[in-house]
Amino acid sequence: MARDTSPIVKQSRREGVALHPKAYKVMARKSGIPGEHAGGRQGKQSQYAIQLREKQKVRRMYGLLEKQFAKLMNEATRKPGLSGENLLQFLELRLDNAVYRAGFATSRRGARQLVSHGHFMLNDRRVDIPSIRVKAGDVITVRPKSTKSGYFGQINDIHGNTVQGPLSWLKGDVKTLKIEVTGLPKREEAEADINEQLIVEYYSR
Repeated sequence: MARDTSPIVKQSRREGVALHPKAYKVMARKSGIPGEHAGGRQGKQSQYAIQLREKQKVRRMYGLLEKQFAKLMNEATRKPGLSGENLLQFLELRLDNAVYRAGFATSRRGARQLVSHGHFMLNDRRVDIPSIRVKAGDVITVRPKSTKSGYFGQINDIHGNTVQGPLSWLKGDVKTLKIEVTGLPKREEAEADINEQLIVEYYSR
């Protein structure tokens, strides 16, 4: 399975947003984009550059490769409704994002790794594909064998270190190690600092 293995802190500095908990401290010390000449004079960004950076930020935020993201945007455009909101809904409904949003991991990258290693079951079937799109009525549980691992033995501490608040479409219970999808995510429940219209404009060129 293809994935982006570039350092998450470097990605975070490039996009100007912490994509992982460990990026917060580094970004507090080092401002600006990484690179030998990054501190040089930078002119006013073109509209294209602004659109590109927003697309890259959101793509990296959810951990998708370029082809995956473009395919998702194409699907969002074909679906009735606002293309940008459709895109965010598709991203939020990814299995790895649901695991992260439910507080079972402190980052999407961590959640993706847990799913890829087969630690979860979707409707009583073991899954290892992070991009699976969940739907209302789905139940995600930790695989019985995985409940004995050290990671899930400390899930209360992990859950306590997440910054997720209650969501209208998702219920996570660390006591029973179960996540229930109860509906569809609302636009305001996605990441707050996303301007999806810029992404729509980027792909509309």
